[in-house]
Amino acid sequence: MTDEAQFQAKRPVSASLAGPYGHPFHPILVTVPIGAWVTSLVFDIASHVVHRPGFLTQGSQWLIAVGVIGALLAAMVGFLDLFAIPAGTRAFRTALVHMTLNLLVTVAYAVNFLWRHSSYTSGGSVGWGRLVLSVVSLALLGLSGFLGGKLAYRYGVRVADENTQAEGYTPGARARNARPAA
Repeated sequence: MTDEAQFQAKRPVSASLAGPYGHPFHPILVTVPIGAWVTSLVFDIASHVVHRPGFLTQGSQWLIAVGVIGALLAAMVGFLDLFAIPAGTRAFRTALVHMTLNLLVTVAYAVNFLWRHSSYTSGGSVGWGRLVLSVVSLALLGLSGFLGGKLAYRYGVRVADENTQAEGYTPGARARNARPAA
């Protein structure tokens, strides 16, 4: 990547929507679907352990719904980050795979939600097919998260440039930026 391409990938397309320089919104928004979907899997597994699993089955379904909604919000901001990456670069290709996996996972969880919709009122544990779909979806999400980490930590997408980062390691920087006592 050239210096200009790296600079372009670090700046948001729209600071008001994607987050200001050095503070992207996408990484914080992805915690919602990740947390909801991991917890839904825990509920699914627990539904096979407890005596009356209906509350866990129903809770898992709604956690999946929360995750789908959160994923759609994260995707909207992620698209803005994608548009900042120059096409034809390794970072751009990695971002396309990351986006594709995330969209597949979101569709899989939406299907999982609909599949469960007719049966959660039975009070039984989560069916094995639905449980397997959740496990596979979460595994794909983990792979996508690895690629997201590669975008940020290896390619520096939406990460502050090295000069800005160096400010945190400059001795006395805190003293220069501190407010005087009132």
